[in-house]
Amino acid sequence: MLAALGVVLLCLGSFIEVVDISMAVVASLFCVFAVIEYGKSAPWLVFGVTAVISLVIIPLNSPAIMYTLFFGYYPILKEKFEKLRAVTSWVLKELVFNVALALMLVSLKLIIFPTLDIPFVLYLLVVLVCEVVFVIYDFALTRLISLYVYRLRKRFRIK
Repeated sequence: MLAALGVVLLCLGSFIEVVDISMAVVASLFCVFAVIEYGKSAPWLVFGVTAVISLVIIPLNSPAIMYTLFFGYYPILKEKFEKLRAVTSWVLKELVFNVALALMLVSLKLIIFPTLDIPFVLYLLVVLVCEVVFVIYDFALTRLISLYVYRLRKRFRIK
């Protein structure tokens, strides 16, 4: 059910192109829910099924690609990284983010805009802006997880 809801949100992001990144982020919250409620391999199954189905059936794949390359698996890794020391955790988070960002930029250049000549300075600007947004995203995700665990979970009578 979580994977189906994720696919629906990614489809919605595909049809309304303004919210494609937002829908990839919101679909990743289903992986957060799976990490908290089910643990072990369930979040990876939710991520895998959502990624494969959305890449196959969605006509404009930008939300599905963003979900597959970063937003889908990051909440699962975040849970594991945050069990480590703070400095090690942030180094690993930044490493994962930068590898995913590089893959997204390379796929953008090679697949979507192969003939467009983008200056290197523009790439640097994009990377800097994305770094700031990533830190904000990580803190917001932490706050959403805390909100769910400490307030909403009791209201839903889950455990």
